[in-house]
Amino acid sequence: MSTNSKAHEKRFNFLPFDFNKHKFTLPYGIPQDVWLNQLQNMAKKQCLNENWPHIDHINAWMITAETATFMKWGGLGMVASELPENFNEVFQSGGHKVSIVCPMYVGNTGKKSAELKNSIYSGAEGKSVPVKKIKTFQVNFLKGKDKLHAFNVEVYTGDLHGVTYYFLHNDYFFDINPSPKNPSGQGGCYVLNENGIDEVERFAFFSKCVYTLLESIVILPDKNITLPNILIANDWHSGALSGLTKYLTLAKVYAGRLNTTIAEQIKNIPVVYIVHHMGYQGWDYQNTSRILNSLYEDLATVVFKHAKAVKNSNPRTGHTLIVSDTYNQASSNIHLADRIITVSKNYMEEVSKEKSFGFDFRDVLKIRKNYRNFFGIVNGYEKKLISPNAEKIAEINRYFKDTNFMVYDGDHLNVKLQNKQECIKLLSRLAKDEAYKEQVVPLIDLYKFDDIAALATDAERIPFICMTSRIVEQKGYDVAINAILKISYKYQNSPENFPIFVLGGAGNKDLYSDLMTLKDNAKQICRDFAKRIFVFHGYKDEFAYAVQLAADFYMMPSYFEPCGLTQMEAMAKGSLPIATSTGGLVDTIANNVDGFRTEAFFAGGERVYGTNLMAQHLKNNLNAYEDALERALRCFYAAPRELRKMQQQAMADDFSWSNPNSGSVYKYFKLFMTGTI
Repeated sequence: MSTNSKAHEKRFNFLPFDFNKHKFTLPYGIPQDVWLNQLQNMAKKQCLNENWPHIDHINAWMITAETATFMKWGGLGMVASELPENFNEVFQSGGHKVSIVCPMYVGNTGKKSAELKNSIYSGAEGKSVPVKKIKTFQVNFLKGKDKLHAFNVEVYTGDLHGVTYYFLHNDYFFDINPSPKNPSGQGGCYVLNENGIDEVERFAFFSKCVYTLLESIVILPDKNITLPNILIANDWHSGALSGLTKYLTLAKVYAGRLNTTIAEQIKNIPVVYIVHHMGYQGWDYQNTSRILNSLYEDLATVVFKHAKAVKNSNPRTGHTLIVSDTYNQASSNIHLADRIITVSKNYMEEVSKEKSFGFDFRDVLKIRKNYRNFFGIVNGYEKKLISPNAEKIAEINRYFKDTNFMVYDGDHLNVKLQNKQECIKLLSRLAKDEAYKEQVVPLIDLYKFDDIAALATDAERIPFICMTSRIVEQKGYDVAINAILKISYKYQNSPENFPIFVLGGAGNKDLYSDLMTLKDNAKQICRDFAKRIFVFHGYKDEFAYAVQLAADFYMMPSYFEPCGLTQMEAMAKGSLPIATSTGGLVDTIANNVDGFRTEAFFAGGERVYGTNLMAQHLKNNLNAYEDALERALRCFYAAPRELRKMQQQAMADDFSWSNPNSGSVYKYFKLFMTGTI
């Protein structure tokens, strides 16, 4: 134990309730205690750190709230499953492996359900796995304002797709039965549950679970679960992890509660923090003191008073655990992780240069980039799963019953034309057959779908354009609406050439209302235009996949896109993306080669991408995107051979995780072994 006798005489206190709602200052004096000195200088050390421990064989944990296998809400869930699966497939024969640590969600949100029954865990994505309980431990966390409660957490393990999963089970926090007060936009693992637990508190508890599990394994080794030598923290949900491994260990030594050898063993496990989306950080002003006291217990005041950030020009981020006066879940990992990864190289450049992308952490990320502990690695995918393949297409035809979607590749794009005709018929059937609609897409709202089956015979000369991403502000539906309305006026003299648009997904109902208004406004311009605009709210994988099989183009007018998977999925089907030049869209779409990107991109009123001359010409993202859409349509009408070559190139592109020439798992392997890429 610590030899600091004074530590045993000290009283340790929780942070005062609502301390952040009052003006306070943080005078960082020089601590006399060696452990508190380490704590105070930890952020500076980590942000300027180029060192990496020697690793012979990788035994990493992917710490993630989402997985595509058991609980998916977005792209970070795909990465959480596919990176370990592909990494293990390539490297496990050499003694390297990545395991997944995630919550075991139970309950039913109305759209996603999961249960543990008879040693079978059935997740929310339709997959089940036999599991075995291997450990039970207790996690201290507040239940109420100031009473720590020892919550039992059970560890279940199971294997799927070559990956070992460690599921953390606790019904109080990981219950997904929604409260009557749950906001309409919150679903999946993000619900406000029936116990009153919201997403930030849920995932703060998740980080505390992982830390407590690590500590228990170090103190008493367990044959059923070995200590990892790398922790991969997947986005803000595990953002508190570095604060616990780097700070809480030191504070416990200072307090005489933890052996220095044990503390060093935990503190020195490198944390790799994968940032998917700087806009999502896990803010919670109301519960700032509650969450910090839950994480650091009665040592919260000690930790908080010494959690000094690396020097930067932003006064809001002088502390590593809060931004200004608000708890920020991502903050401790951004300051304290050993390495930070964004999910594309261009997004790394954006967040470390532009405040509108990096938010409060732009300056910290710039420092980390300069000291070579911040990198960008493009997300991969399983190309065999997103390319037109017989198994998936047969499944779609069974699901929609009378459809005849067909398999094709870049050498048989005439079959894609048949799929366009088939999708026109499907949209028309959904428009006129309510019973069929309720049978195949019961949870999707359709707005005034029209029967356009007569257009199937003319499909070759009519562009088919879709946008089936989540309906959220980031995706730029307002930009798409603006562009569609502008070209509507230009097509008044040739209405027969006006494209077919299929737009919608799950998400914001107010933005969906804007899509409905688009259809109504188009009707005022030309009744036939409105008939060709299909807008919907909700998501069904089979429907989205069928639309992409048919589409000539895929709209992606994102305001920011850290990597983007949808453009890759579309390209694999020969649906050329029409995208803004931001984030991973720049890294994955070659303009006028396998898709169309804007010639300029603006953020916060400033040019972020493109030449000064082009920026002066286009002026804003609305004009830039309309220009890109018009270029794509000109190519469709005036250069069909060129369009076909672009589709072939898009289908030939391979961003697979394990592609021997460019696969991201090889970059992650190098990073895990050496600390650099």
